[in-house]
Amino acid sequence: MSEQNKKIALITGANRGIGFETARQLGQQNIKVLVGARSEASGKEAEAKLKDEGFDAEFVLLDVDNKETHESAAKFVAETYGKLDILINNAAISIDETDENGAFVPASKTSDEVFRKTFDTNFFNTIAVTQAFVPLIKKSDAGRIVFLSSGLGSLNLHSDPDSPIYNYKVPAYDISKTAINGYAVHLAYELKDTNIKVNAAHPGSVVTDMNPNGELTVEEGAKTSVDLATLAADGYTGKFIYLGEELPW
Repeated sequence: MSEQNKKIALITGANRGIGFETARQLGQQNIKVLVGARSEASGKEAEAKLKDEGFDAEFVLLDVDNKETHESAAKFVAETYGKLDILINNAAISIDETDENGAFVPASKTSDEVFRKTFDTNFFNTIAVTQAFVPLIKKSDAGRIVFLSSGLGSLNLHSDPDSPIYNYKVPAYDISKTAINGYAVHLAYELKDTNIKVNAAHPGSVVTDMNPNGELTVEEGAKTSVDLATLAADGYTGKFIYLGEELPW
């Protein structure tokens, strides 16, 4: 496949964890991967690792919390490739505090600072990144936008006493993912008459720096994002998905 005909994918926070593995799996499908990272050193290190494995990868400076990098990254992609086929909003933070027993601080005691900082990264700035790249995704023949969400963002599951997450509440993180799910639904509706598909992915409970007590490997955790990034033309949009199964909002 020529460089001109290759699909171009941009992943935020692609220098480690699920983001890096997502880049690997897309690379395995002969997709050119733009490694979005806020650190040049870690971004170029990830790029080098991917290239060593034979994948077409390129570091792009993109800090979700720095809007100047949104603009510079979008300008670079526009001038270099003229389009973007896949945007995976992978980068996020989890900074909820715990008490002396290791339990997460409940909603009534979670600080305003924790809520605001979490929402700035996981919601407001993720939206800003998306809006910076939508014009380029509209130039793709088959645009795909994926929001890496979490089952912890499901209001339905949190409200159900029989749900496995009913007793697991991480207020700021969970609610920020609920909010980004809502944005995904609205963006999918806006773009429903285009060739762009917008979906939210639950990776599962994956072992990462942010979740050392996870149960799944990053290979398993990246699979849903990769599936949504490569949906066929008759695929769905506006859905919340885990390994091909629809989750309740």
